[in-house]
Amino acid sequence: MKHVAILLLFLSTTLTAQILPERERADLKDEILADRFNTVLPMLMDRSEIDMWLVISREYNEDPVMRTMLPANWLNARRRTILVFYRNKAEDRIEKLAVARYDVGKNIASAWDKEKQPDQWARLVEIIEERNPSKIGINTSEYFGIADGLVYTDYMELKEALPQKWEDRLVSAEQLAIGWIETRTPKEMELYNILVSITHGIIDEAFSSKVITPGTTTTDDVVWWMRQKVTDLGLETWFHPTIDIQRSDEVLKSHIYSFTKGEKDKVILPGDLLHCDFGITYIGLNTDCQQHAYVLKEGEEQVPAFLEQAFAKGNRVQDIFTGNFETGKTGNEILLKSLSEGKEEGLRPSIYTHPLGTYGHSAGPTIGMWDSQGGVKGTGDYPLYENTVYAIELNTTVTLDEWSKDIRIMLEEAGFYGENGFRYVNGRQEAIKAIRY
Repeated sequence: MKHVAILLLFLSTTLTAQILPERERADLKDEILADRFNTVLPMLMDRSEIDMWLVISREYNEDPVMRTMLPANWLNARRRTILVFYRNKAEDRIEKLAVARYDVGKNIASAWDKEKQPDQWARLVEIIEERNPSKIGINTSEYFGIADGLVYTDYMELKEALPQKWEDRLVSAEQLAIGWIETRTPKEMELYNILVSITHGIIDEAFSSKVITPGTTTTDDVVWWMRQKVTDLGLETWFHPTIDIQRSDEVLKSHIYSFTKGEKDKVILPGDLLHCDFGITYIGLNTDCQQHAYVLKEGEEQVPAFLEQAFAKGNRVQDIFTGNFETGKTGNEILLKSLSEGKEEGLRPSIYTHPLGTYGHSAGPTIGMWDSQGGVKGTGDYPLYENTVYAIELNTTVTLDEWSKDIRIMLEEAGFYGENGFRYVNGRQEAIKAIRY
């Protein structure tokens, strides 16, 4: 027990050491944002063949894209904020303007003097006419909510303000908006590694004798310990965590029960197979992680071999799945190929992976949903691009003769896809954690 206490003290100290003070977080956020505007945005505008992009919001009703473009000292848009990005590919330059009373941080300069031109929409038209764009992208999308941030009122006022010539050049910026949300830079990936490491560290501590006393501690106790731990570290959770239990004498519940109902306050006992779903937010990025732990029974020194063998099948599904990541393949293509190959090996997989990044359930290819294993219309038809991150979320059902029942190995880890293929951002769980007491 002494060694465990020392390990947990070291772990807690390490977690705190990785987290920046508020002012330094703001500096890093703005540094990352400037890098994205200067490197990611021009590339994406060229790829989508949109030379002007309008992002329009009013305070407290921000377009999800705009929220990712605001500097650290802007917690919301102000009044009506209109961002204009103009890409001159021939001259290899990009303009970042705000039709607003204020500069939007150091990256986007105010281009509206209300005393000279009282009408904000008229000033926008002037900017458009001065640049003569061939396509004007606006954030509308049928399937991607994050790319559908232009609200009805702003849309109608925009159309009313635009002469017919410019209204005819309006196009959906869906591809551009998704690309902006999903694409990660090297600077962001350095931060992501730290963030996932912190996430893993909190789970390690939660699944330990420091937090769990069998026969006394409940699943809700662990959930609220995790919430409090995140708050104490000065971070945020992006969704309420869950802890659930599988036992030898209880029938495996259905997917719909696990995902929508579940038992929220159950006493943890020796011999329980625990599972968590947990994610945090830090400097504009999110994690989403599911791992397993086992509470050792009296006389046990390690996790039973039959459980470890079942867990290995979960890792095998991960390997099959991530081995099918290929640039240009759609989420549905990757899903169906992976499920087919898993079943050919005698596995019983279910895959429901989602993009991960500036939002937890982010924009990009949806690769299955737990209740849509035949493919997902719209979001599942979007292709895989490089420099993107995913919550590799899946499970496999395994029959345990020792328990005379099925169990479900449920895993989720952050994974990065880049020019060198797929890798886990900060490793993955490869063995069930043992909880000693």
